[in-house]
Amino acid sequence: MNYETTITAETQDGIASDVADGRGAQHSSSVPKGLIFGLIGLLVLLGAIAAYFLMPAAEPVAAADDQSQAPVVTVIAPGKTIIAGTINAPGTLAARRPIPVGVVGEGGQVLSVRVDAGDWVGQGQVLAVIDRSVQTQQAAAQAAQIEVARADAQLAQANLDRALQLVERGFVSKADVDRLTATRDSANARVNVAQAQLAELRARTARLNVIAPASGYVLERNVEPGQTVSAGTPSLFTIARGGEMELLAQLSENQLAGLSQGVSATVVPTGSAKEFEGQVWQLAPTIDAQTRQGTARIALAYAPELRPGGFATAKISGGTLEATVLPESAVLADAEGSFVYVVNADNEATRTSVETGMVTADGIAITGGLSGTELVVLRAGGFLNPGEVVKPQREGETQATTETETPSEEG
Repeated sequence: MNYETTITAETQDGIASDVADGRGAQHSSSVPKGLIFGLIGLLVLLGAIAAYFLMPAAEPVAAADDQSQAPVVTVIAPGKTIIAGTINAPGTLAARRPIPVGVVGEGGQVLSVRVDAGDWVGQGQVLAVIDRSVQTQQAAAQAAQIEVARADAQLAQANLDRALQLVERGFVSKADVDRLTATRDSANARVNVAQAQLAELRARTARLNVIAPASGYVLERNVEPGQTVSAGTPSLFTIARGGEMELLAQLSENQLAGLSQGVSATVVPTGSAKEFEGQVWQLAPTIDAQTRQGTARIALAYAPELRPGGFATAKISGGTLEATVLPESAVLADAEGSFVYVVNADNEATRTSVETGMVTADGIAITGGLSGTELVVLRAGGFLNPGEVVKPQREGETQATTETETPSEEG
């Protein structure tokens, strides 16, 4: 009994164990396939990440080889250009030889004024007449004194003649003859003195007329009839000798150093489109210490449009020179001076200081800092920083053309 009972129990335990194993197998086979694939993908991703960090680091790609994010800038290679040396300079019109005319004599009341501003006058022409009534009477009195002196001289001569006739007879001594001769000479001298005094009075009277010292164009008239004038009165008239005018052009030290006397110039007055030809006849020997400028005097012939005191602009010919010319958009300036951005071999925008010259119709002449072979940023230089990587594009090229040519160069 006990034996059977034991066998039965073991058999039951075995059966139960097999049943349990069968149920476990059925439970395992019921796991979803999607979960299995998800776990496999996660393991692959973790393996890839681990391999990325465990593999040796590759060489970095040069910044110059990857310019997809670099800004596109237009560049030019300006080269060298022959420039006609033209200097534009502002200035003031003036009479080339202004002559102030004032009172030469004693002065007095002005009786008449015979010319006005804007008239042409000749040398010696009377411009104004001053009252001379007193001087006329003085001249008449002096003329009478001459007649008195002449009468005395004639009497002295007659006395001397008679004495000479009596000397031979012994009635008059030689000493008396000498005294009469001296009296005659003194009388003649008084006649000469009186004549000289009359001439002086007449000269003084003539000087009461205000006359033109030279032929020219009357610029100013500062006197009216009835006005009292004297030697201390400011000038009554201003005359431009020969009507010649000039422009006082203001130039910098560098511009002045490049000019010489005799070069031609074209002057255009403000408010007029008419041009007047002239030439530089004098360069200032000094430079103003405050403005650092000098004056070039340009001689001009008379023209009604050239009014002294007016403003005008001169174009002065300064020969020719070879220089780099850049558009104004390419030249920048700050506290350190003028500069441009040049794209180097690594496509980096580098700041380059330049020296600027004259301004022409084509742009600004660069007299120093560039050889002309550089790639200069044409526009948008103000938005760049020194050393910034850019994508240069020559003027006239399109961005699509540049991008198309890039892969072919790499292949």
